[in-house]
Amino acid sequence: MPAPRGVSTGSIRPRAAPSAGYAAVQGNALGEGLLLLIGDDWAEGHHDVEVQDESGRKLAVANLPEGVAGIASLHELLARHGGEALDPGEVVVGIGTDRGSWVQALISSGYQVYAINPRQVARFKERYASSGAKSDKGDAHALADMVRIDRDRLRPVAGDSDAAQAVKVVARAHQTLIRERTRTFQRLRSTLREYFPAALAAYADLTLTSTDALELLIKAPTPATGAKLTRTQITVVLARHRRRNRDAKAATIQTALREQQLALAEQVTAAYAATATAHARLIIALNEQITELEEQVKAHFLKHPDAEIYLSMPGIAEITGARVVAEFGDDPDRYASAKARKNYAGTSPVTRASGKSHTVQARYVRNNRLADALQTQAFCALRASPGARRYYDKQRARELGYNPALRQLGNRLVGILHGCLKTRTTYDEATAWSHHAHPQPA
Repeated sequence: MPAPRGVSTGSIRPRAAPSAGYAAVQGNALGEGLLLLIGDDWAEGHHDVEVQDESGRKLAVANLPEGVAGIASLHELLARHGGEALDPGEVVVGIGTDRGSWVQALISSGYQVYAINPRQVARFKERYASSGAKSDKGDAHALADMVRIDRDRLRPVAGDSDAAQAVKVVARAHQTLIRERTRTFQRLRSTLREYFPAALAAYADLTLTSTDALELLIKAPTPATGAKLTRTQITVVLARHRRRNRDAKAATIQTALREQQLALAEQVTAAYAATATAHARLIIALNEQITELEEQVKAHFLKHPDAEIYLSMPGIAEITGARVVAEFGDDPDRYASAKARKNYAGTSPVTRASGKSHTVQARYVRNNRLADALQTQAFCALRASPGARRYYDKQRARELGYNPALRQLGNRLVGILHGCLKTRTTYDEATAWSHHAHPQPA
């Protein structure tokens, strides 16, 4: 396997001196030209590692610390068993993650690195026993066996560019903050329903996640204080956030806050008010950080060399494009075909056939972040692309439901995107849907 872009394998040579910190070491140096298989079961502070040769013989097991010292110890261990002239391309590592500085250090060293889903490891271990027993050393052994036996069925960690990795970091962080805001809003809404339902009605037009609605709630967090809010106080807050029709909105809010409702004990109401205020302040902070991070997402995405191609696709703007780039990556050799890209995206269906039973189902084991982004793209493409709309209507005419039809459209758009990236051309409406424009003769 060739070294990653920008890495000179000639400058990478593990040191030969033995390292302390090994739990156990078996075997001796076996000369040059040996393929070494590594199982790496990672934890927050350490890595349990097993080294095998091509026959499956255990050469060494080790418990290595996280960080520079651990990587140096791993290089020394490999030099001990692979010889001074060990080719980094002859080292194959199976590990349960594709992220982090440790994985990047392995890739930069020129090793072949395979990220293996923990669920796959658990199923693989059932070959050994069905008891369900688990240990870190056992997982490291299973990972080493997997890259030795089933390497051709595993997906190597993609050699994405620094630009793609940067987009991935900010895009995922941005989406995580949005999800956290949604969770916090649901907690706030549940709290208000229990002691101050009038606030839900009063701020419905503003949406309760908006900063102006939250500021009003903080100013008057109880039914009693809410009823005392004047129209002028409400208008000032709305004006600060540039709301239109402020007088009408202020009147509506004031009327809703002064509606009679069932009351709780004063002490209990005060406790609820403190809880609601805490949630409101947290949502305001999340709003600020989401806005700032959104600018970072757009900036990093627009710097990516594939941004023009992604933005030419129907239904994709800066944020959706950044999320799709982040999850697909930009390694040109990662997806051998459009089918491989569709399978990774989870848009292609799964066929289950056994005996007389034959069903085609949606693929639920998938990258959920990517699936969400592609679903958003497919929905937006219905307006942006006449070809996409026709394709969607064709699926609905086959009596497919809304979600299956949208998933079929997303699957088609992934194939179009793959072609554009392979040929380095932007999306063209006529070319993309030419074979769907007219019914084919029987």
